[in-house]
Amino acid sequence: MSDLRITEAFLYMDYLCFRALCCKGPPPARPEYDLVCIGLTGSGKTSLLSKLCSESPEEVVSTTGADNIRKYWSRYYQGSQGVIFVLDSASSEDDLETARNELHSALQHPQLCTLPFLILANHQDKPAARSVQEKIQDR
Repeated sequence: MSDLRITEAFLYMDYLCFRALCCKGPPPARPEYDLVCIGLTGSGKTSLLSKLCSESPEEVVSTTGADNIRKYWSRYYQGSQGVIFVLDSASSEDDLETARNELHSALQHPQLCTLPFLILANHQDKPAARSVQEKIQDR
């Protein structure tokens, strides 16, 4: 275990002890949510999820064949409490059009139409990336 991980573990244990002594009990459990993360191939879904799960970027292996499984996305919708739609903001106009069509399809799906959506414009660090204002003005 690295020194940083050990330090983080001790800080967390200190926090738990402080909460137990000062606040009369352990910290409340964090709520859990079932989210579905969708987007076109190369948009950054796997990288986003690994970052959210505190995994090392070196351990990320990109998913392959995502274009072929898009038709199966709806199988994962049931029970979801929210949607993350990842968009490659540096993609071509054709890919943006495809992404827009997929997003509209998801927004109209009966199991998703009432859920909160997060649309994440990924790859903002790339030179070809479009700003949110450009995407809004385009449509």
